[in-house]
Amino acid sequence: MSPAVFSHGDLRLYLLALLAEAPQHGYGIIQALTDRTGGTYTPSAGTIYPRLAKLEEEGLVTKTVDGRTTIYAITDAGRAELASREEDLVGIEEGLSDSVRLIASEVRQSVQEAMRSLRADLATAAQDEKRSAKERTRAEGMSDERVTSREHLQRADAAINSFRAQVRTDLRTHVARGGVLSESVVKDLERAMDDAAHEVTRALAARSE
Repeated sequence: MSPAVFSHGDLRLYLLALLAEAPQHGYGIIQALTDRTGGTYTPSAGTIYPRLAKLEEEGLVTKTVDGRTTIYAITDAGRAELASREEDLVGIEEGLSDSVRLIASEVRQSVQEAMRSLRADLATAAQDEKRSAKERTRAEGMSDERVTSREHLQRADAAINSFRAQVRTDLRTHVARGGVLSESVVKDLERAMDDAAHEVTRALAARSE
């Protein structure tokens, strides 16, 4: 979601809605906007503070300085403005919900594609290994094959660890940015990993025949 999700006047209204929930300082408002847009829109201080100042000028918001922190709160006039535009606010909320669902879908699709690629790579590697093992067995004997198998085991361990690290990094980064990680995404990941494990088991069984 780009900043364009808030058309003219929408961000102003949404700031009032956030402050109607509870007084907030500027950073808290920025973080709330980031969270509610799935981490795709993080406004700058240069975007938020001038709008808060304008709301204060219009008598819709007050500010209280507490040490080094400035707390903003909605006024009765601000609540009246919010009530008069209730339908507009509903439309804004629906747009944000659609965006979060889209993000969750994109994350789920990314995980599924990664797992499909892993299964394909494992299947190809198993086939290549099967052909190579037969050739080495004929040329060098079974002792050399065991040595090679240990080397390939190390390669497999490295590949699995690399994949695990990449997926964990992607998921943790997404959540750290305020993104939504739904249960369906986790279930898709679990199923995909189970499928990959079954593919490896099947390939090993075929190799031993």
